[in-house]
Amino acid sequence: MEIIRLNDAKIIMSNPDNLHNYFAWPTVARLQNGKIAVVASGFRCRHICPFGKTVISYSEDNGKTYTLPAPVIDTVLDDRDGGILPFGESNVIVTSFNNTTEFQRGISELTEYDSAYLDTVTPEQEAKALGSCFRISNDCGVTFGKIHKSPVSSPHGPVELPDGTLLWVGSIYNPADEQNSIGSVEAHKINSDGTTEYVGRVENIKIGDITPIPCEPHAIVLDDGTILLHIRVETLDDSIFTIYQSKSEDNGKTWSSPERLLPLTGGSPPHILKHSSGMLVCTYGHREIPYGIKAMFSDDNGKTWDYGYDIYLCEANDSDLGYPSSVELDDGSILTVFYALDGDGGPAVIMQQNWSFK
Repeated sequence: MEIIRLNDAKIIMSNPDNLHNYFAWPTVARLQNGKIAVVASGFRCRHICPFGKTVISYSEDNGKTYTLPAPVIDTVLDDRDGGILPFGESNVIVTSFNNTTEFQRGISELTEYDSAYLDTVTPEQEAKALGSCFRISNDCGVTFGKIHKSPVSSPHGPVELPDGTLLWVGSIYNPADEQNSIGSVEAHKINSDGTTEYVGRVENIKIGDITPIPCEPHAIVLDDGTILLHIRVETLDDSIFTIYQSKSEDNGKTWSSPERLLPLTGGSPPHILKHSSGMLVCTYGHREIPYGIKAMFSDDNGKTWDYGYDIYLCEANDSDLGYPSSVELDDGSILTVFYALDGDGGPAVIMQQNWSFK
């Protein structure tokens, strides 16, 4: 496999002249009207801070230019990650999650500015906002409905099944107990009224005597209806940071035993694209030297994968990067969106790389 970069990577979301200038954890999607939409957590001060908003930008020219990012989910808490999925004829779901004020106060980077803001958040406001959140648009992302809650979270959001069902495969998330909330991956159906229903669970993973943490999965539906799932699997000491794969042939009720795709520190979290050529393309962050964004390919519907191809190498030489996702452009090339530190020494920004393979 050969990777062909069609241009230089470029910044598409930033806020360089403001204290709130950190953007991260994006997802890109092609909407039903042909526009490209990118969502992310933006207008932050740093990796963990109380000011994050889930924002969206649109491009009408295949990623050449974008609108300025505008908030979609902006609670009183730190809204993190940004997932997006177009579904149906004109519907779009945007996802996010947040943490408690107690969690925010416990970080070493807490500033007086942060603390002063957190003092304004009442327990009632926190209880209303806290959790894994989503909003749905019925007009292709022009307007969005009220915020709903989900028992699971994932960076890139749910998947649409062939019958129109929205299935969210994510890690269990209890924001009131951040240290112990993540530990299983479950599938939940999202109903039209915003409620959710449990569907099934992926079995936990064992690596020798170690039980690593499974989280941040991404699912797609293959042409035969099989759901293919990639899962970020890690340990807190960073000795494991990799991707496992599982499949479901019954719309998420049961799942195959997860199997490892990459070396133990090969990279994560994953995003899978079904290319028009039939190739499956999974992009993921690589947080060991050389830091960057990598891709792996499967031409047999996920039975085997060819991994380790460089899409982007980080100029800032820093591991604070990743969360790539991709769309196919009209010419068959791929547009991959991710976050990384600005190469000029600035904070994290949202970037994109246009590329192809042969």
